[in-house]
Amino acid sequence: MSGDEDPQEQTIADDLVVTKYKMGAEIANHSFISTETGKVFKKEKDMKKGIAFPTSVSVNNCVCHFSPLRSDADIILKDGDLVKIDLGVHVDGFISNVAHSFVVGVTKDAPLTGRKADVLRAAHLCAEAALRLVKPGNQNSQVTDAWNKIAKSFKCSPIEGMLSHQLKQHIIDGEKTIIQNPTEQQRKDHEKTEFEVHEVYAVDVLISTGEGKAKDGGQRTTIYKRDPNKVYGLKMKTSRMFFSEDESKARLGVVECSKHELVQPFSVLHEKEGEFVAQFKFTVLLMANGPLRITNSLFDPELCKSEHEVEDAELKALLQSSASRKAQKKKKKKASKTVETATGQAMETEAAE
Repeated sequence: MSGDEDPQEQTIADDLVVTKYKMGAEIANHSFISTETGKVFKKEKDMKKGIAFPTSVSVNNCVCHFSPLRSDADIILKDGDLVKIDLGVHVDGFISNVAHSFVVGVTKDAPLTGRKADVLRAAHLCAEAALRLVKPGNQNSQVTDAWNKIAKSFKCSPIEGMLSHQLKQHIIDGEKTIIQNPTEQQRKDHEKTEFEVHEVYAVDVLISTGEGKAKDGGQRTTIYKRDPNKVYGLKMKTSRMFFSEDESKARLGVVECSKHELVQPFSVLHEKEGEFVAQFKFTVLLMANGPLRITNSLFDPELCKSEHEVEDAELKALLQSSASRKAQKKKKKKASKTVETATGQAMETEAAE
């Protein structure tokens, strides 16, 4: 093999890669990112690990990407606010993303009702449907169609054109995607694709009580993604400080970095004032023995009472089916035993998982 060939892509076919994803997920599920990532693979001094996507806290009609700086004025949350927390962790470039939604002040004695309950319930069920549909052999369009139907049952709308991306090492926005609520033109342009074994996806559900139209709210952008394919010799010292993540010296530098497309902005998006947006995001590994969700859901159905429910019979059946790999395995064994009993012959078992 010649020395200038690209190194072989690392996938979850490798147990060590799965371990790195799971470590990132465990930290994303529970802990302070910088502190906890410093505790794993301590002997690997050159291994990069830490924040894969900065924590954003988007409230009510703010759709996504609101991540205030330390120097910004505090924003006080109040009872009734619908809060979305979105973040990502990586270990050696293997990314685990997660997002949760909750309403401040809600308890089991005083559960959520009305439109906020509708949108939370719709977003949760969209995520649960995706967990059952994002598996080898299925197509991304199946997920898109399910999301539209579920949201409609709750008189809600998926945020138009938002994408869920395939993940790869150091890549948070891979080529394969799932699109939400596409326009006719987006539906024509969006590439239909089939999910395959050993792929990884960050499934991102964003549902609105409104029309699902997200617009730039004009707030300052604080989240940027570096484009590793762009190279430019930064002239301003403040620009170089921007890449070193020194907030106090980097504000001016972001202008030059953006101008030369070294970074891509994640604009703060908003729905119409008075509407509410809920988000759930999880990371799923498409293992040979079934999809493995590695970032948790904190949704508690006892806290959320909607008067609506999923109406489509097929989707109802899908949502009632188990997403547990253990349950699926038991089901297969039971079916196999039934056939053996009926025929008097043992069935050929599947290859080892």
